[in-house]
Amino acid sequence: MSLPADYHMHTPLCHHAVGEAWELAAKAVEKGLTEIGFSEHNPMIRGDWDNWHMALEDLNIYVENVRKAQMDHPGLQIKLALEVDFIPGHEDWVRELENKGSFDYFIGSVHYITDEFDIDNPDKKDQWEQGDVDTIWEAYFDRLTQAASSGLYQIIGHADLCKKFNYRPKKDPAPWYRQFLAAASSHDVAIEINTAGLRKDCKEMYPCPPLLQMAQEMGVALTFGSDAHAPEEVGANFQDAIQLAKSVGYTHWRRFSKRQHTSEAL
Repeated sequence: MSLPADYHMHTPLCHHAVGEAWELAAKAVEKGLTEIGFSEHNPMIRGDWDNWHMALEDLNIYVENVRKAQMDHPGLQIKLALEVDFIPGHEDWVRELENKGSFDYFIGSVHYITDEFDIDNPDKKDQWEQGDVDTIWEAYFDRLTQAASSGLYQIIGHADLCKKFNYRPKKDPAPWYRQFLAAASSHDVAIEINTAGLRKDCKEMYPCPPLLQMAQEMGVALTFGSDAHAPEEVGANFQDAIQLAKSVGYTHWRRFSKRQHTSEAL
């Protein structure tokens, strides 16, 4: 079975990953992938925002590292991208980032539901414990809907990241899913199957099967990503991800180059 591209991978420039771009590329070749994309965490509007985004002064180094990986592995299609946080009020900053490199795609992700609360940060679990889980989930999907509607992104990343620590809502999340997916569908934004959830407390890929099923029924396109933060995670559980995609009716995945897309059979 041929594998789709792994479009979600990180490097040490985000301060919480290991393995240089060319090392991850070598692992991709070893695992039989024919296309990958690097999507490092974007530089933030302020350099002191947090400790897990790439510094603006490292952006050129990032581009150079990806170009080196491309030169070292000419038989592997390697795309240059960013994973870019959606934060209301920062849209112009995202547009500035678009002009700082020849990017093939942007993955839009929501980590922050306020400027201080990045919901997947282990150091912020106390805010989950002290807060209302339903309220946090609803705020997350509200921002995810805004991200899908913004026109800034080609892919939305880990679409139910709010389940990472296995805090589950009491309310039925289906209306939140539907609102988000309607925005993704109307703006022709893809979502990804992100296998990193299997390595987290939730022990489940992002997104969950009901959300993915709804996405397929609503005509939302699909990509795949390991969210690798180390070479051994490249392409992790992709056979399982393909089976999940097919089980809900997906037959194709979306390929990107210079922000243009084509559809490829699974």
